[in-house]
Amino acid sequence: MNKLTSHTQLLCCAALLLTTVLAGCSDGGGVPLGPPTAAGAGTGVGGAGRGPAPVDLGTASNFVILAESQITNVPTSVVTGDVGLSPATGAGIGLTCAQVTGTIYTVDAAGPLPCRITDATLLTSAIGAKGTAYTDAAGRAPDYTELGAGNIGGLNLGPATYKWGTGVLIPSNVTLTGGANDVWIFQIAQGLTVASGVQIILAGGALPQNVYWQTFAAADLGTTSKFKGIILSQTSVAMKTGATLNGRLYAGTAVTLDQNIATQP
Repeated sequence: MNKLTSHTQLLCCAALLLTTVLAGCSDGGGVPLGPPTAAGAGTGVGGAGRGPAPVDLGTASNFVILAESQITNVPTSVVTGDVGLSPATGAGIGLTCAQVTGTIYTVDAAGPLPCRITDATLLTSAIGAKGTAYTDAAGRAPDYTELGAGNIGGLNLGPATYKWGTGVLIPSNVTLTGGANDVWIFQIAQGLTVASGVQIILAGGALPQNVYWQTFAAADLGTTSKFKGIILSQTSVAMKTGATLNGRLYAGTAVTLDQNIATQP
């Protein structure tokens, strides 16, 4: 065997090894995988799971939408779960009882009837729990930082805590792959922007109640997008026309709806 032949064979072997490694970094369908797991295992929900421990929502867990200044709506939206607004008056709720399968809680008698219940004490507790959950999610030690420089479109991400010092853009579908007890926390120092028509896909048994999107600035879900998970925004959350949610919307100021479907997991 001459030196040229030996060198050629070595190159072929190296190419084959590289191909094998790259194949192991996809989901089998050509979708690049992000980090597969967190550095350690959290408790998960309902048993041992990978990723961080879940965020305790406390009394806020009764709500699919919880805001402090206003809940606006362009009809007709379909909301499944309880809705709450505090400390702003119930006059700031743009939903009607016909659009809500659940209870609308207000701090006064100004909210929509007949589904409105005035319970300022419950709402004060829920708003406090929402703030505690936000602080908890923001304070977790990250497993990965600055993934994709803030653009995570097209990635397939395993359970972990991900952190960015910028905003996060999702211009194309993102897949979260994991089991029913696995947990994801996304810590976003600025805003979250989901492009029109984009989906958050849960694979392998992953559940929306185990996915937390903590954002310091506004979260915007593009038209006809399909979003999964719990948004904890320090400011506002806006669902653009026809967007759907399987999760929860918690805002430090306002939640804006426009012919949306929002379902509590």
